[in-house]
Amino acid sequence: MTLKTALIFGVSGQDGGYLSEFLLAKDYRVVGVSRDAEVASFSHLRRLGIFDNVELISAATNDFRSVLQALAKTEPDEVYNLSGQSSVGLSFQQPAETMESISGGTLNLLEAMRFLNRPVKFYSAGSTECFGDTGNVPANECTAFRPRSPYAVAKSAAFWQVANYREAYGFFACSGILANHESPLRPPRFVTRKITAAACRIAAGSPEQLHLGNLGIIRDWGWAPEYVDAMWRMLQQPQACDYVIGTGQSHTLEEFVAGIFTHLGLEWKKHVVVSPALFRPTDINVSRIDPSLAGHSLGWSPQVGFSELIQRLVRAESSDAQAGQTWR
Repeated sequence: MTLKTALIFGVSGQDGGYLSEFLLAKDYRVVGVSRDAEVASFSHLRRLGIFDNVELISAATNDFRSVLQALAKTEPDEVYNLSGQSSVGLSFQQPAETMESISGGTLNLLEAMRFLNRPVKFYSAGSTECFGDTGNVPANECTAFRPRSPYAVAKSAAFWQVANYREAYGFFACSGILANHESPLRPPRFVTRKITAAACRIAAGSPEQLHLGNLGIIRDWGWAPEYVDAMWRMLQQPQACDYVIGTGQSHTLEEFVAGIFTHLGLEWKKHVVVSPALFRPTDINVSRIDPSLAGHSLGWSPQVGFSELIQRLVRAESSDAQAGQTWR
């Protein structure tokens, strides 16, 4: 039996690691793409114990030639585009790089597939950040985009590029419009990891204070390893379609902070300082989503709720701290 080949752009990130693990368990040949595979550490793949099972090649999505070569060399059945600048906050400081790496990178992948003209199924990582402030009406696949950050603008452009190639050229191409999904593989600049790491240090005796921005924002937070299952399911459907993926339950950042500190036996208000300097120029106050289509069409539903997510993040962070490990 011939194995399916999956080509993953952005393999060194959180989702790339979990997706590689998921696909290997399904007997895929997994090829991971990094800008410079010879010098990258691939710490996530090593942590998951799958480094030796993933083929690694070099390519940069902003370089059309290298993208074309990667596709021609590996002849994938499925391509997963998880690459690009991934921080909403950083996108305000690097708007041009954010647009180039997300929108420009997606366009290069689509054009390379059109040029090679082979039957490939394509997944592109979208974001519920594209919806902007949803208020009390959960966003679904029919909700208009109102992006409020350079990151969301770039993701919105990439989404419509995918839709255009699907309609214009008959591509099997789809976008997963994913809500926030967290894990121990998040880098420290992400607020969930920043909170969890600081809280664990404080619980271990650190005198530091945790500086955060707006604690009133409302987000839908899920467990990242479950979300890669949804990505894969999208590419197994008879027809390509875009899906909103999340838990359907939203919480304030203050609830997240309180949950982490309470789980460690701490009173969060004694250790957290709200810093206006950390507020973004524009932000989404409320993000609520309706992932019911994914449940009906993909048979996908998250099993890890908010409380369990918090427990898992604290448990992993505490375990790493005891082992003297720092993962980036």
